[in-house]
Amino acid sequence: MLRGPPPPPPLLVAFFFLALPLVPGRHYPYSAVLDGASRYRLSWGVRGSAVAFRLEVRTLGYVGFGFSPTGAMASADLVLGGLDRGKPYLQDYFTNADRTLKKDSQQDYHLEYAMENSTHTILAFNRQLHTCDPNDMSITESTVRVIWSYHDKDFREGSQNYHGSNRGTKSLRLLNPEKNAFIDPSLPYFDLTNQGVPIPDKDTTYWCQMFKIPSLHEKHHVIKVEPLIQKGHENVVHHILLYQCSSSLNDSVLDYGHECYHPNMPDSFLTCETVIFAWAIGGEGFTYPPHVGLSIGTALDPQYVLMEVHYDNPSYVEGMIDNSGLRLFYTPDLRRYDAGVIEAGLWVSLFHNIPPDMPDFISEGHCTQECLEEALEAEKPSGIHVFAVLLHAHLAGRAIRMRHFRNGDEQQLLAYDDDFDFNFQEFQYLKEERTILPGDNLVTECHYSTLDRQHMTWGGLSTRNEMCLSYLLYYPRINLTRCASIPDIMEQLEFIGVKEIYRPVRTWPFIIKSPKQYRNLSFMDAMNKFKWSREHGVSYNDYVLRLPVNVRCTKTDNAEWTMQGMMTFPPEVERPYKKEEVICSSASSLNCSLFVFLFIVLYISTTAPRNSVFVV
Repeated sequence: MLRGPPPPPPLLVAFFFLALPLVPGRHYPYSAVLDGASRYRLSWGVRGSAVAFRLEVRTLGYVGFGFSPTGAMASADLVLGGLDRGKPYLQDYFTNADRTLKKDSQQDYHLEYAMENSTHTILAFNRQLHTCDPNDMSITESTVRVIWSYHDKDFREGSQNYHGSNRGTKSLRLLNPEKNAFIDPSLPYFDLTNQGVPIPDKDTTYWCQMFKIPSLHEKHHVIKVEPLIQKGHENVVHHILLYQCSSSLNDSVLDYGHECYHPNMPDSFLTCETVIFAWAIGGEGFTYPPHVGLSIGTALDPQYVLMEVHYDNPSYVEGMIDNSGLRLFYTPDLRRYDAGVIEAGLWVSLFHNIPPDMPDFISEGHCTQECLEEALEAEKPSGIHVFAVLLHAHLAGRAIRMRHFRNGDEQQLLAYDDDFDFNFQEFQYLKEERTILPGDNLVTECHYSTLDRQHMTWGGLSTRNEMCLSYLLYYPRINLTRCASIPDIMEQLEFIGVKEIYRPVRTWPFIIKSPKQYRNLSFMDAMNKFKWSREHGVSYNDYVLRLPVNVRCTKTDNAEWTMQGMMTFPPEVERPYKKEEVICSSASSLNCSLFVFLFIVLYISTTAPRNSVFVV
């Protein structure tokens, strides 16, 4: 066993810490405060096949950190560390389904340094992204549910130092966080915010408000968008969509808000079909790449916009007044390209349905070859370049992938989240921009779990309904706003034995004529009446994925490409999707940068003058 010099006194440990920036590779480009009181800060950075973490926690006891599939303690991958009477410790633990804490026989977390001052404990350590330890969670580009805890006393085996309320969870993308690029603080901005909107005491409300973009008289680029969520409403404001409206409107449509998708909604709202920005719960500010911006100020750009805010109020809280919205920073220094947004996936409708008690039901929305062929050949035959994607589903969503096909061959995934979190939805920046060519296929694949549901789940606006959507940010902007599909409902109903409906259709949902057991029922009631078993659900899923789809292919101002409404068959898709093979690193491997670090620490401890400690 290697033996080194005796451990330095605590102040010398502090000296080492301050010297760390001089050590190659000790840079943590990302950080997040994990608790509401700013007592627990996480910093991290990726180093090849490993990830390095730094925890700064306001405690002189133990610090807990780890990952969990649900954000709870069950089946968690944990590390516990601190300094006990000046001696650093860090141990790799895990919990089983019963939340029993056990020391991992394969120690995959490697302590780099630890220190305490009068108020805080700081730990720095690393681990491989993929350890091949069954008790560790792999770290991928999907959402990671980080769990954290701390205590005012140090951890000892068998002790009862339970962290109590000093714990929590936060969803992050460790390998693909939102970029927080610096922008000039003197840049002008404008706010689009609701003014005193009373949130109804009902489950779901979509509120629409019309705004006018400031008159700039010449072209500018929006380069950053920040959410302005009213304090205390972070879990109520579920998403915000910004739509471009018809340029023929006038100021009479302003200063008037109304519930969206309501029979009495103003007609002017119906002219707003082109999504120009999307934000969802958990997301932070979005910064456009340095060569792309959202164009404003010209005749082709939005003059009037509609902001749609989805309020989620499942507890029916009364009396809430909301002033949330968006802040847009813009500049006269033009970028090279104008950004556009394409909404892809499943058209939101009752034709999208999911049986109850299903552990993994797959729905697919198709941005079809026919739509992309027509739109791109007319607008940009050389293709468009996607640089960010927002994947969107509701409460039953468990995983979303955007699959990309060219000439029948599957390309690398455009975007994915295999651990989708309804409360954490943000744009994913692509590591490399992806070109979409005429004739490509894009498939939004959504996985759902309905184990806790006794009736059908329907596509719809409520968070208890479902969606399966992808928002693609791309350049250069073309006249394509929606590229989606709808499955054929009549063929779905044939699965449960429906033979005939009443025609002409005069009611919605339409009414079934035969067979007798479904007569005079709506198709929703008929689907709920069918006695779904797990086996029926699996067969139905396989059946639905092979049905023809109705193409949705739209332009701005409610115009349509000729492919709109045509029926086509989805492409041949390999199911299940084959994930890329994971390359593991053994627990005994120690990366080169850590070796260099230890060598420099050893050198400093043997050569630094004793009185240098007091310089700190």
